[in-house]
Amino acid sequence: MSITVKQRLLSFLSQGLKFGAVGALGFVVDFTVFNLLRTTVLDSADVHAGPLYAKVISTVLAILVNWLGNRYWTFSKNRQNHTMREGLEFLAVSLVGMGIGIACLWFSHYVLGYTSVLADNISGNIVGLLLGAVFRFTLYRYWVFAPSRSGAPTPAAAGATASAGIGGVPTRTGAIRLAATPES
Repeated sequence: MSITVKQRLLSFLSQGLKFGAVGALGFVVDFTVFNLLRTTVLDSADVHAGPLYAKVISTVLAILVNWLGNRYWTFSKNRQNHTMREGLEFLAVSLVGMGIGIACLWFSHYVLGYTSVLADNISGNIVGLLLGAVFRFTLYRYWVFAPSRSGAPTPAAAGATASAGIGGVPTRTGAIRLAATPES
């Protein structure tokens, strides 16, 4: 069974939209926690590196929200059997994505000298978020949640089983396994 370009595009678009929805929820968590911390206990007037600490804390909480949403919704069909390995890979990609956002915030705040709350939000929560999102989606889709690593049979393998006559009936969506012997 061959997957058409249209089917691939629709699948990619569907995953992209789900990733965006999960990311939007993670953004709300990140944005809210960052600004609460940035304007209270981690104000840069009181704590020199306060904006960076606030961004680390808010991003770690957003990573947890994104992990749950992406694992159980966006990439639910491609979850690995090795949850610990998948979780560590997700965390590694997320931390690099967080580093991209923090690097944008650091550059704007400490190199360019834009120290207002608005400037910190633009650099960390807009520029950094967009660059980090492209990086994360790419690695989640093609590495962490790659269909070849999910442990489930791939459509090609299911079709091969069906055409080999091992109890499968080919359908438009793959193969349905039938019992080898009738149940009594």
